[in-house]
Amino acid sequence: MSGRALFCQPRRVGRGAALTLVFASVLAAGAATGSLPGTDREDAVDGAPATAPVGHHAEVARAAEEAAADGTSPMEAAQLAVSRSGDRWAAVYSPGEYEEFEESLDGRYTGVGLWARERDGRIEVTRVGRDTPAAEAGIRAGDRLRSVDGEQVDGRPVTEVVSLLRGDTAGDGAGTTVRLGLERGTRAWDETVRRARLSRDTVTVRALGSGATVIRVGAFTRGSGEEVRTAVRGAPAGAGIVLDLRGNSGGLVAEAATVASAFLDGGLVATYDVDGEQRALHAEPGGDTVRPLVALVDGGTMSAAELLTGALQDRGRAVVMGSRTFGKGSVQMPTTLPDGSVAELTVGHYRTPSGRGVDGHGLTPDLEADEKPLQRAETVLSGLGRQDGPSAPGR
Repeated sequence: MSGRALFCQPRRVGRGAALTLVFASVLAAGAATGSLPGTDREDAVDGAPATAPVGHHAEVARAAEEAAADGTSPMEAAQLAVSRSGDRWAAVYSPGEYEEFEESLDGRYTGVGLWARERDGRIEVTRVGRDTPAAEAGIRAGDRLRSVDGEQVDGRPVTEVVSLLRGDTAGDGAGTTVRLGLERGTRAWDETVRRARLSRDTVTVRALGSGATVIRVGAFTRGSGEEVRTAVRGAPAGAGIVLDLRGNSGGLVAEAATVASAFLDGGLVATYDVDGEQRALHAEPGGDTVRPLVALVDGGTMSAAELLTGALQDRGRAVVMGSRTFGKGSVQMPTTLPDGSVAELTVGHYRTPSGRGVDGHGLTPDLEADEKPLQRAETVLSGLGRQDGPSAPGR
């Protein structure tokens, strides 16, 4: 996930020691597009990337300290060290970028309001937010992003495309414009879009004709876990729930654990390691373990969303439907550098309750559902309701 959250330690820890799961492409497109900022070094939606390396944070910190002593840029030295480390999930933020990163965890960001991912070396728009500059410009999901301000983006890491979209130079931000080269089928055109200060509702709730409730979680920002718990409590008695995690690029791990607590009566959510030290994340007791539950996932379901999915799947609490998830299961820790910039570096990996690794593999759904997934989810829920819910709920 991408975010500032502790996994499960009850004690209060300083911000510099907070654990994070920094996501990839959809998430990385976030600050510029409407998700959360993060990093990616290559597309992992349709492949199995190598597991992120660990144990290089000391080298990155040392490079930054040596640069400060020499009067050169600690941030640039850290970026160079990260590029040599092979850590595809690492990122180095300027103080301003990190401040915006923090704000994005409250659901606020500066951007144009579109989500994107890398597919076969190309940048594809996966979703466009309502009432955003991208929506007003007529950009649609499925459009291909060819260039940003004249710079071609084919074959470039998503993190570089994000920098171009965000405008990571002094003075860029809300109110500035960015020229996008787009393609839709045989049509190619340029569109100039003005960046804006936006906010997003990461949790939306609606009823289906069958009486089932759909709870869509776009990202785990602050407060989203409690919103889900409230929605579960408010759903009609006995009605099934579709937990829609498609395109969820992650967010705060603590919020994902709160969502798990809405459906589990305590117990293990995930295990993880930090520099070899094993730790565990648990759900709170008292969740609804009886109501029929389907979790929808796809290739844009990442990190903390995969952590949640793995817990519900391993413990028999939900039927997972859709397509294989992204495969981001590494743990990052932020390090503040001498010039105030921040390096997010991989320190370990997490596993589902049954011990499955996620990083580089993703999770396979119980049922494939590439077409009309909501309709198929309704059908499955109706069957679960006749059987008093999923097998061994809340186990």
